[in-house]
Amino acid sequence: MPPCDGLIIGGTNSPDCGIANLTQLSDFQEVSDRAARTAGAVLLDWAGRFQVREKGPADLVTEADLASQEIIRETILGAFPRHGFLGEEGGSKPSDDHGYRWIVDPLDGTTNYVHGIPNYSVSIALEQSGKLLVGTVFDPVSGECFSATAGGGAFLNGRRLRVSAISRLDQAVVAMSFPPGLTRESPELAEFLQVILLAQSMRRYGSSALNLCFVAAGRFDAYWSSSTKIWDVAAGLLLVEEAGGMVSSRQGGPLVLDPPHFLTASTPELHAELSVVLAAHSP
Repeated sequence: MPPCDGLIIGGTNSPDCGIANLTQLSDFQEVSDRAARTAGAVLLDWAGRFQVREKGPADLVTEADLASQEIIRETILGAFPRHGFLGEEGGSKPSDDHGYRWIVDPLDGTTNYVHGIPNYSVSIALEQSGKLLVGTVFDPVSGECFSATAGGGAFLNGRRLRVSAISRLDQAVVAMSFPPGLTRESPELAEFLQVILLAQSMRRYGSSALNLCFVAAGRFDAYWSSSTKIWDVAAGLLLVEEAGGMVSSRQGGPLVLDPPHFLTASTPELHAELSVVLAAHSP
């Protein structure tokens, strides 16, 4: 089979990629939502009784991560055994079916989870050789399930989502992520200092997936990052795009998700203004 497009937000598949139809997308979304909710229940069950070990600086991993990913893997590959699988906790599997690959973060916001802060989530996305098709982000504490399908819109527990109408930075609530090992010389810190002086308010929520969901829901107006991984943001970026938001690379072009250096905002005007502010300090 000829190669399809790279993993790009807003990309198109070649005619040979076996593009999913609406019935398939519905089936994919149902399994994605079910897997996320089941994994969320696993995280709640493990809360407060896991053993923590260091995976890297400011990056804690627990038995809960592994248990959550395993139940997601069993649910998804049980339904679609020929699909590929990429999880944060390893165990990747290549696709044997038209390039379908599931991208999974079984616990986004691990540090929050470890410390009992109720801001964490399960993130699941499906891409087909270059195009994001399905995304689910589930917050086990609130019970909020954010879901989207390509061309089908974004929803929160069945209610359609739309981004905010904010077009100016001085009216915007903006989220960002800092990388591990932040120093005084880190460009992300310089960016933060620039934006905090201009935005109405800044937020650092501790879960990239939820940051993006909140942009899709109109709670936040923009979010940028140069330190996330593909499994942190794949589902959330589809949610923003399907809710009518702007999604791009840091330079304003199509977003390649590996690595995901992105800027997303609710309106073209806000996106353009924030892009100019960040450009002088872009890593």
